[in-house]
Amino acid sequence: MRERTNEQWLAELRGSNPDGALADLYDLLVRGLRVGLGNYGGGVDANAEDFAQEALIKITSQLDSFRGESRFTTWAQKIAMNVALTELRRRRWRDVSLQDLYARREGTDRGPADPHLTSEQLALQNTVLRDLRRMIDEELTDRQREAVVAVILEGMPISEVARRMGTNQNALYKLLHDARKKLKRQMEAAGLSAKEVLAVFDEG
Repeated sequence: MRERTNEQWLAELRGSNPDGALADLYDLLVRGLRVGLGNYGGGVDANAEDFAQEALIKITSQLDSFRGESRFTTWAQKIAMNVALTELRRRRWRDVSLQDLYARREGTDRGPADPHLTSEQLALQNTVLRDLRRMIDEELTDRQREAVVAVILEGMPISEVARRMGTNQNALYKLLHDARKKLKRQMEAAGLSAKEVLAVFDEG
């Protein structure tokens, strides 16, 4: 692959015959993804070509957003990694239902898997978890509860949750915003601040 300046990359990719630049960029993305995904194990890097192809489409559609604050290839590789990680997160949740997530959360105190915690810290964490679970059960609507458990507690991607709930991401953000406000009011009424709740889970 021949070296190109940022300006040359942009000019060639926007030009009437971008095939050479596209092929070079694709090869660069595949190599970068194989290195970047190597730590994920399980042969994930074998998907590098598929991820690179998807990233290439995204990159060429977003050329106008490149501001030249870094090398073009660095910018492109960052987009490729984001594409890959988003797809890996989506695959992780593919066979998990929102109802399963909530059922899994019910009645699960933190146990001995936290080896650095004292018995007092563990008891306090479990108390806070029970309080939060009660607030989620009693104060949130069914849809708010599904969204909070999936996005906030389990880390499911917003796009995947929105798809499963039959809504769009903007509506889901609004749903989560309203749920957070309800929970914040309940925490304050119970004498708990968000900062205090987070501090309980800081193993320092």
